[in-house]
Amino acid sequence: MTDLRETMHDRVTGGAGFVAALDQSGGSTPKALAQYGIAASAYSNETEMFGLMHEMRVRIMRAPSFTGERVLSAILFERTMRGTADGTPVPAFLWSRGIVPFLKVDEGLLPERDGVSPMKPLTGLEARLAEAADLGVFGTKMRSTIRTASHEGIDAVVGQQFEIAAQIARQGLMPIVEPEVLIDSPDKDAAEAMLRDALLRRLDGLPEGVQVILKLTLPSDPGRYGDLLDHGRVARLLALSGGYPRAEACRRLAATPGMIASFSRALTEGLNVTMSDPEFDVALARSIAEIHAASTRKRVGD
Repeated sequence: MTDLRETMHDRVTGGAGFVAALDQSGGSTPKALAQYGIAASAYSNETEMFGLMHEMRVRIMRAPSFTGERVLSAILFERTMRGTADGTPVPAFLWSRGIVPFLKVDEGLLPERDGVSPMKPLTGLEARLAEAADLGVFGTKMRSTIRTASHEGIDAVVGQQFEIAAQIARQGLMPIVEPEVLIDSPDKDAAEAMLRDALLRRLDGLPEGVQVILKLTLPSDPGRYGDLLDHGRVARLLALSGGYPRAEACRRLAATPGMIASFSRALTEGLNVTMSDPEFDVALARSIAEIHAASTRKRVGD
C-alpha cells in the first residue's frame, strides 16, 4: 500500500466523522433534484438532469463547511467522478479538502425475487476500477435491497455482494458492501438478524488481509450489529438513512453503537437551489454538524 493509500485508509477506518453519499443515480436523481427545488420541468433529457445534479454536488463540495474536519469521505456517481470542481478532477478536489473519494459501481437493481432485489450484472467493472484508481479513488460502493426475512434471498444478495467485493479488493480498492433492509419491511428486525448471520458467514470466508466496509440500514435493535463491529474483516460500519428524515435518522444513529453515518437525502435535506451561497452553507453546516454529532457522540440506552 502506498503512503497516500495508507493515509486514506487510516482516515476512513479510524477518523471521527461521517461519509457523505453523493451518488444518486438513475431513478433517485429526480427525487434528489425535487428535494433541492428543481422540478422535472427544468430538464428535458437525462444529460440535462445529470448536469443539474452535478452542479448541486459541486456546490456542496465547494461549500466552506464541507471539509475533512467532519466529512471523512464522499461516495460519487460515475459521472461525478469524471467531472471537475473549480477545474480540478473531482476526486483530487475532494482529497485537497481532506475527504477520501469512493465510487458507486453498481448499475441498479434486478426485479424483486425471494424478498430481495440483487444487483444487475456489472458490465465493464475492471475498466471502471482501473479508471477510478487512476483518478485517486480509494474504494467503491454497491447496493442491493432486502424487503422480507427470506433466508434464501438474503443469502443470495450477500453472496453476490461478497463475490464482487473480492474482485474489487484484488484491484487494490476498498469495497463498501451495502445490502439495504428497506425501512418499510414488514419484518425488518427479523431480516436484520438474518442479514447479520449471513454477513458473518461471508466475513469468515474472506482471505487473510482483506477487509470490507459494511453499509447497513439503521437497525431496529441498536445492538444488532455488535458482532460485525468486532469482526476483524470489517474496516468500518456505516449507516444509511434509508428514507428517514434527518432528525429521526440522527436520533437512531446516536443510539446505535459503533455506526457512523453515510447519508444522502438526510444530508441534503433543507438545501434549496434558490439559496444564496452563504444561506446554502449555513444550512449545509447545520446538517453536517447534526450528522457528525450523531456519528461521534453516542447516547446508548436512550
